Amino acid sequence: MPAKVTPRRLADMLDAGEEFVLLDTRGDESYDSWHVRGAEQFPFGADEELTDDRKAELDALLDGRDRIVTICAKGVTSDHFAEELSEAGYDVAVVTGGMEAWSQVYDAVPVETDGPAEIVQVQRRAKGCLGYVVADPETGEAGVVDATRHAAEFRAVADERDWEITRVFDTHVHADHVSGGRELAAELGVPYHLSEAARERDVTYDFAPLGRNEAVEVGDVQLKALRVPGHTTESVNLLVNREAVLTADTLHVGSVGRTELESEAQRASDSRAAEPRDGGDEDAAAGARMQYESLHRTVLAEPDDLAVLPGHVEVTSDGEFAHGAPGEPVRATVGEARTTFDLLQLAEDEFVERLTAGDQEKPPSFERIIAVNRGAESVEQSEATEMEMGPNNCSA
Repeated sequence: MPAKVTPRRLADMLDAGEEFVLLDTRGDESYDSWHVRGAEQFPFGADEELTDDRKAELDALLDGRDRIVTICAKGVTSDHFAEELSEAGYDVAVVTGGMEAWSQVYDAVPVETDGPAEIVQVQRRAKGCLGYVVADPETGEAGVVDATRHAAEFRAVADERDWEITRVFDTHVHADHVSGGRELAAELGVPYHLSEAARERDVTYDFAPLGRNEAVEVGDVQLKALRVPGHTTESVNLLVNREAVLTADTLHVGSVGRTELESEAQRASDSRAAEPRDGGDEDAAAGARMQYESLHRTVLAEPDDLAVLPGHVEVTSDGEFAHGAPGEPVRATVGEARTTFDLLQLAEDEFVERLTAGDQEKPPSFERIIAVNRGAESVEQSEATEMEMGPNNCSA
């Protein structure tokens, strides 16, 4: 009987540099678009047998390495493959739940700043989603920013530190994952904040609106809402005292957020409606111009030493963070962004051309995810898992 490895244990094995071969049994399209760091592809069918020919192929791939871990989409095919390997005498374990479960692995990473606020970056390892718990350690009050639907991960960060969550924020209507912010706020009976401009996105539920430059507090830590339209028309960044700015999908480390997803989702919605709306959506070029202005007149106008804490980090098709590594803070400074990020060195017209050139792959199910996050549709957890499978694709 093959041993079982949880996704969390797999993450720890990878981080510790343990020696093993991770074999991914999925087909080319799934493997090429998204796989675990270091995984090697060995396609294997759910009803396939480990014939002598396939065993020879496997031994050539292993090249003398003898410890195997298998993974597939949901743990079914890889479990069968592991059984075949075990019967053939190989040392093998299988990742429970496959890539579906891998997409739910989180790391809680403290971020050092020069001030009284304590900030923990909550990293969703496979998706590259970055949320935050911001606290005043003196009073024990905390705010949660951009919680995913696995909100228990954010509550655990607060619980482990004896913090009380008193506010929950979403910086915008997300396109790559189902937000857990509204449900978390309802569970705790605390305010749920969005930009006041979210009303123009036809958000269907009640929320506590954040006006331009409005500041709210968790304990004595101040979070100030900076209006930064571009990635979406209602986007805000949150300035934490004078220590950090949570830049969401306005500014990533080394890149910026793409600007066409809101308008494309709106066009799709209008095309299905009995009476399509007149206008109201921004095309990618208009969004890119708003993004340029938000970056240069708002975010980059902040002091050079201010920490930039983004809402996403790109996860490459090879499962690597494009910047930094899981378990380490994904961060930059305003000065680093202004002087070293290529896109921020461009004039406005060049910037717009870069953001609107080509046909980038969209986040999986982004139209439906936007509808769910606006409250226009509902979704079961199992379906949400399917919708979120794959990379986030939020960077331009």
